[in-house]
Amino acid sequence: MAFGDLTRINTNIQSMQSLFELQKSNSELGMRQLRLATGTRINSAEQDSAGFSIGTKLESRVRGQAQALANIGDAKSMLTIAEGSLGTIQEILMTMKEKVIQGANDTVGSFERTLINNQLKALSTEINSIISTSTFNGVSVFTAGTFSFQVGASSSDTFAVTVGAISAGALGVSSTSLNVSSAASATGSLSGIDNAIDSIASTLGSLGDNQLALSFKEENLNINMINQESARSRIMDADFAKEQIEIVKLQILQQTGIAAVSQANTGPQIVLSLL
Repeated sequence: MAFGDLTRINTNIQSMQSLFELQKSNSELGMRQLRLATGTRINSAEQDSAGFSIGTKLESRVRGQAQALANIGDAKSMLTIAEGSLGTIQEILMTMKEKVIQGANDTVGSFERTLINNQLKALSTEINSIISTSTFNGVSVFTAGTFSFQVGASSSDTFAVTVGAISAGALGVSSTSLNVSSAASATGSLSGIDNAIDSIASTLGSLGDNQLALSFKEENLNINMINQESARSRIMDADFAKEQIEIVKLQILQQTGIAAVSQANTGPQIVLSLL
């Protein structure tokens, strides 16, 4: 640090040095006050380039995970719609089985068989109606394709679910598949309905497994987000107690700096005593 000779009045080194220190105190005080105002320790890359880079990456990951968490919620909602529809279809199939068993009895006359057949047709139509109206955001949940859900912040964090295409015809319970014109034909139709019930039960079981897996992923993602956010906070967030302590110190230095500049400016006046 340079010290000037007070007998040389053209350049006041003491005043310049005091002003420089005062400006440093003012600059740091402004930075500390900005941290309190924003709640952020690093407000620009120049303050801590490494911390800024790490903190930005962590924030990006946390925001990506938050969206992935929303994606999981949407995926579970879609599967819940499929589950509800399949549950209703299962109830319809059980009703159809009751009617076919009724038709398998020789005590039923031709008129009653016609009524049973009409009811079976209506139930078959209702199955197709339920399937066609089971959609999520305009997307049919019963398709032959596989749904791919983004369940994490990385490109590899995907989860595939296949619900499958379903129809009354594919289940073997279409209006032309069931025959109750006689007790024997009705008995022969029972196996088709039983197969349909087993198929729906199997699909429901698979949906349950997928929903459980998504719930585990949701829980793990929540824990991961908390840990990532904690790491980001330690790097990026301001410590209010520490910043307030520093501000008090800098305010004192600011006042003493102003006094030092004032005194340094009057120092060269001792030259007048030589004249």
